[in-house]
Amino acid sequence: MSSPAILRQSEDSSMPAALAEAGPAPAVTPPATPPSFGTLALRWYRLNQGRLRATAIGIISLLAFLLVWHLLTTYRVVFFVRFTNVPSPLAVYASFTKAIHDPKFLLHILLSCRRIFIGFSLAAIVGVPLGLIMGRFKLVHEIIFPIAEVLRPIPAIAWVPMAIMLWPTNEQSIVFITFLGSFFPILVNTLHGMSLVDPVLVRAAQCLGARERSIFREVYFPASLPHIFTGLTVGMGVAWVSLIAAEMISGQYGIGYFTWEAYSLVQYPDIALGMIAIGVLGLGSSVLIRGAGHLVMPWRSTR
Repeated sequence: MSSPAILRQSEDSSMPAALAEAGPAPAVTPPATPPSFGTLALRWYRLNQGRLRATAIGIISLLAFLLVWHLLTTYRVVFFVRFTNVPSPLAVYASFTKAIHDPKFLLHILLSCRRIFIGFSLAAIVGVPLGLIMGRFKLVHEIIFPIAEVLRPIPAIAWVPMAIMLWPTNEQSIVFITFLGSFFPILVNTLHGMSLVDPVLVRAAQCLGARERSIFREVYFPASLPHIFTGLTVGMGVAWVSLIAAEMISGQYGIGYFTWEAYSLVQYPDIALGMIAIGVLGLGSSVLIRGAGHLVMPWRSTR
Protein backbone atom coordinates (compact mmCIF):
# COMPACT_ATOMS: atom_id res chain seq x y z
CA MET A 1 0.00 0.00 0.00
CA SER A 2 1.36 3.38 -0.94
CA SER A 3 2.28 5.96 1.72
CA PRO A 4 -0.49 8.50 0.78
CA ALA A 5 -3.10 5.82 1.22
CA ILE A 6 -1.65 4.87 4.62
CA LEU A 7 -1.77 8.51 5.76
CA ARG A 8 -5.38 8.91 4.55
CA GLN A 9 -6.42 5.75 6.42
CA SER A 10 -4.76 6.92 9.64
CA GLU A 11 -6.50 10.32 9.42
CA ASP A 12 -9.87 8.69 8.87
CA SER A 13 -9.38 6.41 11.87
CA SER A 14 -8.30 9.29 14.18
CA MET A 15 -11.34 11.50 13.45
CA PRO A 16 -13.89 9.42 15.47
CA ALA A 17 -11.50 9.36 18.46
CA ALA A 18 -11.05 13.13 18.35
CA LEU A 19 -14.81 13.67 18.14
CA ALA A 20 -15.35 11.34 21.12
CA GLU A 21 -12.80 13.26 23.21
CA ALA A 22 -14.33 16.63 22.28
CA GLY A 23 -17.73 15.51 23.55
CA PRO A 24 -21.15 16.41 22.18
CA ALA A 25 -21.51 19.59 20.23
CA PRO A 26 -22.90 22.52 22.26
CA ALA A 27 -26.57 23.21 21.72
CA VAL A 28 -27.33 26.42 19.90
CA THR A 29 -29.48 28.60 22.17
CA PRO A 30 -31.94 30.89 20.43
CA PRO A 31 -31.63 34.62 21.14
CA ALA A 32 -33.51 35.75 24.27
CA THR A 33 -36.70 37.58 23.51
CA PRO A 34 -37.10 40.97 25.25
CA PRO A 35 -39.68 41.04 28.07
CA SER A 36 -43.08 42.30 27.15
CA PHE A 37 -44.54 45.60 28.29
CA GLY A 38 -46.81 43.83 30.77
CA THR A 39 -43.85 42.07 32.39
CA LEU A 40 -41.91 45.30 32.74
CA ALA A 41 -44.95 47.07 34.18
CA LEU A 42 -45.45 44.27 36.72
CA ARG A 43 -41.81 44.44 37.77
CA TRP A 44 -42.00 48.23 38.16
CA TYR A 45 -45.17 47.90 40.22
CA ARG A 46 -43.57 45.37 42.56
CA LEU A 47 -40.51 47.57 43.06
CA ASN A 48 -42.56 50.71 43.74
CA GLN A 49 -45.54 49.14 45.48
CA GLY A 50 -44.83 50.85 48.80
CA ARG A 51 -44.47 54.29 47.27
CA LEU A 52 -47.58 53.90 45.15
CA ARG A 53 -49.55 52.83 48.22
CA ALA A 54 -48.32 55.85 50.20
CA THR A 55 -49.16 58.18 47.32
CA ALA A 56 -52.65 56.73 46.96
CA ILE A 57 -53.33 57.05 50.68
CA GLY A 58 -52.07 60.63 50.63
CA ILE A 59 -54.34 61.57 47.74
CA ILE A 60 -57.34 59.95 49.42
CA SER A 61 -56.64 61.77 52.68
CA LEU A 62 -56.37 65.11 50.89
CA LEU A 63 -59.65 64.51 49.08
CA ALA A 64 -61.32 63.57 52.36
CA PHE A 65 -59.97 66.75 53.95
CA LEU A 66 -61.37 68.85 51.11
CA LEU A 67 -64.74 67.11 51.40
CA VAL A 68 -64.95 67.75 55.14
CA TRP A 69 -63.89 71.35 54.61
CA HIS A 70 -66.58 71.79 51.94
CA LEU A 71 -69.32 70.32 54.12
CA LEU A 72 -68.37 72.35 57.20
CA THR A 73 -68.32 75.64 55.29
CA THR A 74 -71.40 74.89 53.20
CA TYR A 75 -73.61 74.15 56.22
CA ARG A 76 -71.97 76.82 58.43
CA VAL A 77 -71.31 74.36 61.22
CA VAL A 78 -70.80 75.78 64.71
CA PHE A 79 -69.44 73.15 67.08
CA PHE A 80 -66.87 74.65 69.46
CA VAL A 81 -65.25 76.04 66.29
CA ARG A 82 -67.17 78.44 64.07
CA PHE A 83 -67.14 77.88 60.34
CA THR A 84 -69.57 80.70 59.57
CA ASN A 85 -66.95 83.00 58.02
CA VAL A 86 -64.51 80.37 56.80
CA PRO A 87 -64.34 80.38 52.97
CA SER A 88 -65.22 77.23 51.07
CA PRO A 89 -62.73 75.37 48.88
CA LEU A 90 -64.50 76.65 45.77
CA ALA A 91 -64.16 80.24 46.94
CA VAL A 92 -60.44 79.71 47.63
CA TYR A 93 -60.01 78.16 44.19
CA ALA A 94 -61.70 81.16 42.59
CA SER A 95 -59.33 83.43 44.52
CA PHE A 96 -56.40 81.32 43.32
CA THR A 97 -57.40 81.56 39.66
CA LYS A 98 -57.62 85.32 40.06
CA ALA A 99 -54.33 85.64 41.96
CA ILE A 100 -52.18 83.68 39.51
CA HIS A 101 -52.95 86.29 36.86
CA ASP A 102 -51.99 89.11 39.23
CA PRO A 103 -48.28 90.05 39.00
CA LYS A 104 -48.39 91.41 42.54
CA PHE A 105 -49.25 88.00 44.00
CA LEU A 106 -46.36 86.40 42.12
CA LEU A 107 -44.10 89.16 43.41
CA HIS A 108 -45.14 88.33 46.97
CA ILE A 109 -44.16 84.70 46.45
CA LEU A 110 -40.85 85.52 44.75
CA LEU A 111 -39.80 87.93 47.48
CA SER A 112 -40.63 85.44 50.22
CA CYS A 113 -38.66 82.72 48.43
CA ARG A 114 -35.70 85.04 48.01
CA ARG A 115 -35.72 85.95 51.69
CA ILE A 116 -35.93 82.31 52.66
CA PHE A 117 -33.07 81.39 50.36
CA ILE A 118 -30.76 84.12 51.65
CA GLY A 119 -31.58 83.70 55.34
CA PHE A 120 -31.51 79.91 55.29
CA SER A 121 -28.31 79.75 53.23
CA LEU A 122 -26.54 82.07 55.66
CA ALA A 123 -27.77 80.00 58.59
CA ALA A 124 -26.49 76.79 57.01
CA ILE A 125 -23.14 78.32 56.07
CA VAL A 126 -22.61 79.58 59.63
CA GLY A 127 -24.44 76.94 61.67
CA VAL A 128 -22.97 73.74 60.24
CA PRO A 129 -19.24 74.68 60.50
CA LEU A 130 -19.79 76.28 63.89
CA GLY A 131 -21.53 73.17 65.18
CA LEU A 132 -18.70 70.97 63.89
CA ILE A 133 -16.08 73.15 65.55
CA MET A 134 -18.01 73.35 68.83
CA GLY A 135 -18.46 69.60 68.84
CA ARG A 136 -14.76 68.99 68.27
CA PHE A 137 -13.12 71.61 70.48
CA LYS A 138 -14.30 71.80 74.06
CA LEU A 139 -13.09 75.36 74.66
CA VAL A 140 -15.10 76.73 71.73
CA HIS A 141 -18.15 74.84 73.00
CA GLU A 142 -17.78 76.30 76.48
CA ILE A 143 -17.55 79.84 75.09
CA ILE A 144 -20.38 79.81 72.54
CA PHE A 145 -22.90 77.30 73.90
CA PRO A 146 -24.13 79.40 76.88
CA ILE A 147 -24.78 82.38 74.60
CA ALA A 148 -26.61 80.23 72.09
CA GLU A 149 -28.75 78.65 74.81
CA VAL A 150 -29.80 82.08 76.10
CA LEU A 151 -30.74 83.38 72.63
CA ARG A 152 -32.33 80.18 71.31
CA PRO A 153 -35.63 80.29 73.27
CA ILE A 154 -36.39 83.87 72.15
CA PRO A 155 -39.17 83.62 69.53
CA ALA A 156 -38.72 85.23 66.16
CA ILE A 157 -41.57 87.66 66.69
CA ALA A 158 -39.75 89.09 69.71
CA TRP A 159 -36.75 89.87 67.50
CA VAL A 160 -38.76 92.10 65.16
CA PRO A 161 -38.31 95.41 67.08
CA MET A 162 -34.63 94.69 67.69
CA ALA A 163 -34.08 93.75 64.06
CA ILE A 164 -35.67 96.99 62.90
CA MET A 165 -33.27 98.91 65.13
CA LEU A 166 -30.24 96.87 64.06
CA TRP A 167 -30.69 96.97 60.29
CA PRO A 168 -31.30 100.02 58.12
CA THR A 169 -33.99 98.50 55.88
CA ASN A 170 -36.98 96.23 56.40
CA GLU A 171 -35.61 93.77 53.86
CA GLN A 172 -32.42 93.24 55.84
CA SER A 173 -34.29 92.93 59.12
CA ILE A 174 -36.64 90.28 57.69
CA VAL A 175 -33.70 88.28 56.32
CA PHE A 176 -32.00 88.56 59.72
CA ILE A 177 -35.07 87.18 61.50
CA THR A 178 -35.27 84.34 58.98
CA PHE A 179 -31.59 83.63 59.61
CA LEU A 180 -32.14 83.44 63.37
CA GLY A 181 -35.12 81.15 63.00
CA SER A 182 -33.18 78.55 61.04
CA PHE A 183 -29.77 79.01 62.67
CA PHE A 184 -30.41 77.46 66.07
CA PRO A 185 -32.03 74.19 64.88
CA ILE A 186 -29.13 73.68 62.48
CA LEU A 187 -26.56 74.40 65.19
CA VAL A 188 -28.16 72.18 67.83
CA ASN A 189 -28.64 69.21 65.50
CA THR A 190 -25.07 69.49 64.23
CA LEU A 191 -23.83 69.48 67.83
CA HIS A 192 -25.96 66.45 68.55
CA GLY A 193 -24.54 64.64 65.55
CA MET A 194 -20.98 65.41 66.65
CA SER A 195 -21.67 64.09 70.15
CA LEU A 196 -22.77 60.73 68.71
CA VAL A 197 -19.63 60.09 66.65
CA ASP A 198 -18.01 56.84 67.77
CA PRO A 199 -14.68 57.70 69.46
CA VAL A 200 -13.27 54.36 68.29
CA LEU A 201 -13.42 55.64 64.70
CA VAL A 202 -11.55 58.79 65.71
CA ARG A 203 -8.82 56.84 67.51
CA ALA A 204 -8.50 54.46 64.58
CA ALA A 205 -8.00 57.38 62.21
CA GLN A 206 -5.41 58.87 64.55
CA CYS A 207 -3.54 55.56 64.77
CA LEU A 208 -3.42 55.44 60.98
CA GLY A 209 -1.73 58.84 60.94
CA ALA A 210 -4.69 61.00 59.91
CA ARG A 211 -4.37 64.68 60.66
CA GLU A 212 -7.07 66.87 62.16
CA ARG A 213 -8.32 68.03 58.79
CA SER A 214 -8.59 64.47 57.51
CA ILE A 215 -10.41 63.36 60.66
CA PHE A 216 -12.93 66.13 60.16
CA ARG A 217 -13.41 65.27 56.50
CA GLU A 218 -13.41 61.48 56.73
CA VAL A 219 -14.88 60.75 60.19
CA TYR A 220 -16.77 63.59 61.86
CA PHE A 221 -18.49 65.11 58.86
CA PRO A 222 -19.87 61.87 57.29
CA ALA A 223 -20.99 60.57 60.70
CA SER A 224 -22.81 63.83 61.47
CA LEU A 225 -24.47 64.24 58.08
CA PRO A 226 -27.80 62.56 59.03
CA HIS A 227 -28.22 64.92 61.99
CA ILE A 228 -27.08 67.89 59.93
CA PHE A 229 -29.79 67.26 57.36
CA THR A 230 -32.33 66.77 60.13
CA GLY A 231 -31.33 70.20 61.42
CA LEU A 232 -31.60 71.66 57.94
CA THR A 233 -35.11 70.25 57.52
CA VAL A 234 -36.27 71.52 60.91
CA GLY A 235 -34.52 74.84 60.33
CA MET A 236 -36.34 75.31 57.04
CA GLY A 237 -39.68 74.91 58.77
CA VAL A 238 -38.77 77.38 61.51
CA ALA A 239 -37.41 79.76 58.87
CA TRP A 240 -40.83 79.92 57.20
CA VAL A 241 -42.51 80.54 60.56
CA SER A 242 -40.07 83.35 61.32
CA LEU A 243 -40.41 84.85 57.86
CA ILE A 244 -44.20 84.97 57.97
CA ALA A 245 -44.17 86.57 61.41
CA ALA A 246 -41.69 89.21 60.25
CA GLU A 247 -43.58 89.94 57.03
CA MET A 248 -46.86 90.33 58.89
CA ILE A 249 -45.40 92.89 61.27
CA SER A 250 -42.80 94.87 59.36
CA GLY A 251 -43.01 93.79 55.74
CA GLN A 252 -44.52 95.50 52.75
CA TYR A 253 -44.26 92.55 50.39
CA GLY A 254 -44.23 88.78 50.82
CA ILE A 255 -46.75 86.02 51.28
CA GLY A 256 -47.04 86.80 54.98
CA TYR A 257 -47.88 90.41 54.24
CA PHE A 258 -50.36 89.24 51.60
CA THR A 259 -52.15 87.06 54.16
CA TRP A 260 -52.27 89.81 56.80
CA GLU A 261 -53.44 92.37 54.26
CA ALA A 262 -56.26 90.01 53.22
CA TYR A 263 -57.37 89.83 56.85
CA SER A 264 -57.29 93.62 57.17
CA LEU A 265 -59.40 93.98 54.02
CA VAL A 266 -61.81 91.20 55.13
CA GLN A 267 -60.98 89.08 52.09
CA TYR A 268 -61.39 85.67 53.66
CA PRO A 269 -60.63 83.54 50.56
CA ASP A 270 -57.29 85.33 50.18
CA ILE A 271 -56.43 84.47 53.80
CA ALA A 272 -56.89 80.77 53.09
CA LEU A 273 -55.01 81.15 49.80
CA GLY A 274 -52.06 82.72 51.59
CA MET A 275 -52.02 79.94 54.18
CA ILE A 276 -52.12 77.25 51.51
CA ALA A 277 -49.34 78.99 49.57
CA ILE A 278 -47.20 79.06 52.72
CA GLY A 279 -47.81 75.35 53.28
CA VAL A 280 -47.00 74.41 49.69
CA LEU A 281 -43.83 76.50 49.64
CA GLY A 282 -42.69 75.04 52.96
CA LEU A 283 -43.38 71.52 51.73
CA GLY A 284 -41.43 72.14 48.53
CA SER A 285 -38.47 73.50 50.49
CA SER A 286 -38.40 70.47 52.78
CA VAL A 287 -38.64 68.10 49.81
CA LEU A 288 -35.64 69.78 48.19
CA ILE A 289 -33.59 69.37 51.38
CA ARG A 290 -34.56 65.71 51.74
CA GLY A 291 -33.70 65.12 48.09
CA ALA A 292 -30.28 66.70 48.60
CA GLY A 293 -29.80 64.48 51.65
CA HIS A 294 -30.59 61.37 49.63
CA LEU A 295 -28.03 62.40 47.02
CA VAL A 296 -25.33 63.16 49.58
CA MET A 297 -26.04 60.06 51.70
CA PRO A 298 -26.95 57.25 49.26
CA TRP A 299 -25.98 54.65 51.84
CA ARG A 300 -28.94 55.49 54.05
CA SER A 301 -32.14 53.54 53.54
CA THR A 302 -35.02 55.79 52.54
CA ARG A 303 -38.75 55.31 52.75
